[in-house]
Amino acid sequence: MRPAIHVQYEVSAEDAGERLDRWMTDRLQEDDIEVSRTQVQRWLDEGCIRRSRPGRLKASEPVEAGDLYEVDVPEEEPLELVPDDGVPFVVAYEDDDVIVVDKPRGVVVHPGAGHMRGTLVNGLLARGVSLCTLAGAMRPGVVHRIDKDTSGLVVFAKSDRAYRTLVEAFRAHDVEREYVAIAHGRLPHREGTIDMPIARDPADRQRMAVRQGGKRAVTHFEVLELFANYSYLRLRLETGRTHQIRVHLAAIGHPIAGDPVYGPRHTLPIDGQALHARTLGFTHPDGRHLRFESDMPLDMAGLLEGLRQERIGT
Repeated sequence: MRPAIHVQYEVSAEDAGERLDRWMTDRLQEDDIEVSRTQVQRWLDEGCIRRSRPGRLKASEPVEAGDLYEVDVPEEEPLELVPDDGVPFVVAYEDDDVIVVDKPRGVVVHPGAGHMRGTLVNGLLARGVSLCTLAGAMRPGVVHRIDKDTSGLVVFAKSDRAYRTLVEAFRAHDVEREYVAIAHGRLPHREGTIDMPIARDPADRQRMAVRQGGKRAVTHFEVLELFANYSYLRLRLETGRTHQIRVHLAAIGHPIAGDPVYGPRHTLPIDGQALHARTLGFTHPDGRHLRFESDMPLDMAGLLEGLRQERIGT
């Protein structure tokens, strides 16, 4: 079995003392590599994980600050992806290299644990779209993601050259990604930048959190409208960490309305967070600059209009 991905991680002072298998699982998941602790333990036994200093690796041993680990992530066992023509989405653009999809809230981008059907990838396969396989068996064509309960624009690579071009553009932060959101509270500044590192929450492995020693995460915001208890925001991603906008806004005391993970229980009536990936711009492999905009979903637009009517009535 040949390695599909090679990655390396250095242990921070904050993480020193954590179990190796748990620490390694978190690092891999932060890089969107879907893996369990059991898999990590097996990779340790198989020699897929190496440390900069000598010694036999044990899953239960504590990691030490400054240690460098290299991981050869084994190639995924090929699984059959099932086309699903019941997945709702709109194609915003398509050519031989890329396809840009407008994703509704509630749809997962690609198959994974618990979501083998009903994803955008399943829907694209049902449409007959041929996706690049460089991203792995379960993530064909995937170069970035938006959360299940976030709506908006996603680009997939159909050709190998598109995949390489787009992956490098995302890595270099050379992709325009603009969101709109309705957040709790009134932000005190009309515009600003949230620059806070993000890592997995040690108290809840399903959540992310602002943590010293995490990966740098930068979100720029602009207040478009203020209401009595909410703010309508435009947000631009400089980096693209998991749950970044949701974690950043919650960290400054203004979680997104409807967010089931980072928001309050009492919120606006919406199924999922009021967050929409409105704009996506990137350079096509042939050198053209492409830019797309997506209309806000009707339920979120209705919430915004209701807040405007309340403001007029007061």
